[in-house]
Amino acid sequence: MGQSLSQLYVHLTFGTKERYPFITEYIEPKLHSYMAGILKNKESPALKINSVPDHVHILFRLSKNYALAKVVEDVKKQSSKWLKEQGVNGFTWQIGYGAFSVSSSKVEVVKKYILNQKQHHKFKKYKEEIEEFIKEYDVIEYDERYFWS
Repeated sequence: MGQSLSQLYVHLTFGTKERYPFITEYIEPKLHSYMAGILKNKESPALKINSVPDHVHILFRLSKNYALAKVVEDVKKQSSKWLKEQGVNGFTWQIGYGAFSVSSSKVEVVKKYILNQKQHHKFKKYKEEIEEFIKEYDVIEYDERYFWS
């Protein structure tokens, strides 16, 4: 049997619905751990996960056996269910997400970026951050009515 090689890094980000600050300091480390477990089950190990009260950033290596959309769907769906089970009433993730490819040579840079989220968002709103990603990655199809819902 032949061997398929794959090394695809993804910087994934998505927020809570209407940017409600559901992710508290208490639940945050448990949420990160839970999300890492979901990714591990999808053969897509997390390299770094961090969040602020209204959104999360995840750097992971995408499995060759799963489509990105399926991995993201499972992370959002399962973590949403888990958060509700933890007593986070009314919790919902936004419908959309941002997923950006990361070169192997930039993995450490993105890890540091994700690690520094709390400091970063003292000065910049999530929408500004996403709009910078859109420019940096030359995203052509972006309709903010769908991304931000």
